[in-house]
Amino acid sequence: MADDSAQAGPDPVSFDEFLKLDIRCGTIVEALPFPEARKPAFKLVIDFGPEIGRKKSSAQITTLYTPETLVGRQVMAVVNFPPRQIGPFMSEVLTLGVNDAAGAIVLVAPDQPALDGSRLH
Repeated sequence: MADDSAQAGPDPVSFDEFLKLDIRCGTIVEALPFPEARKPAFKLVIDFGPEIGRKKSSAQITTLYTPETLVGRQVMAVVNFPPRQIGPFMSEVLTLGVNDAAGAIVLVAPDQPALDGSRLH
């Protein structure tokens, strides 16, 4: 019989720890090139609705997206991390993505229109 306790993987967290992350849906209202970034990135402004408002995010998503294709797109983001200075830009939320087979970042988004500010369940 195999010992499952020896399997590698992420450290377990409790459900209460997971609930501390505030992951919300928002709509990108502005996307601009970010030439000062060390790695290719865009500066995003994301509208999370009336409760949270508009927040800024730096996102390394230049391989699959252009500023024109980003505006109006809904994304998911962690909205309760402390702001992070990235070069001359203050990133207020962490826009979520996953890698495709080539290593490019694919945005995490609802597959149907959702209310801006909706929390991930």
